[in-house]
Amino acid sequence: MSAKPVEELIKEWEREQVRLKGMLQVGDTEDWQRSPCFAGLERVGGVDLSFIKGDDVKACAQLVILSYPDMKLLYEDSQMVALDAPYVAGYLAFRETPSLLQALNRLEETQPALMPQVVLVDGNGLFHYREFGLACHLGVLSGLPCVGVAKNLLQVQGVVRDEEHFSQINALQKGGDTFPLTSESGRVLGKALRSSDKSTKPVYVSVGHRISLDTAIRLTHSCCRYRVPEPIRQADILSREYLRKHFPSADLQTQDAGER
Repeated sequence: MSAKPVEELIKEWEREQVRLKGMLQVGDTEDWQRSPCFAGLERVGGVDLSFIKGDDVKACAQLVILSYPDMKLLYEDSQMVALDAPYVAGYLAFRETPSLLQALNRLEETQPALMPQVVLVDGNGLFHYREFGLACHLGVLSGLPCVGVAKNLLQVQGVVRDEEHFSQINALQKGGDTFPLTSESGRVLGKALRSSDKSTKPVYVSVGHRISLDTAIRLTHSCCRYRVPEPIRQADILSREYLRKHFPSADLQTQDAGER
């Protein structure tokens, strides 16, 4: 754990977020993103971290690469990591990005042909306190297109889990239906997506890096067999399996991706 006082770390992190945010690209940058059927997209990554209950330092960092569009597992990397930075809401990327970046670097060093063309991140992108969540952080540092897909709503910038929000959820009739997550300033920071006809609970999609929101929504929906898109779902399953195998008596938890 860092020896610096939390207040000093937060000031450093604020400056670093501003610096990295200046490198953020919001919008489609790849030919496959402009194709109605994502022609040319062959590999989609998914990342997640799973924790042992009661231990906020040790975690399993998971990377998976799936083929597109059939969602077959091409590569997996499970690694126990120590998260040295303290848990501070709004700055979780500083805890989690280093281990996820290391997983991508290991893949690039050992099997570069399997590097993902886009990464789905269990967490938020622009839909964040300062519009720079985990998916933005990982995207800028890796240089890869990234999409934030949170399972729970981050109540931020005037978006709250109130009666109106639940009414909007109830109005989602089928898989692919969405409604915008609009800040108090009127800026659309992401969208709630009903990802499957069978699931009435949405996921919350936002731009991470080098992709537009509309493309992020289309891609996320196309990767869904169930509520959670397959790259993130597989990363979650495999990270939990790894912990169960190596820590059979431990209770497992997944940190609330809504805060990432």
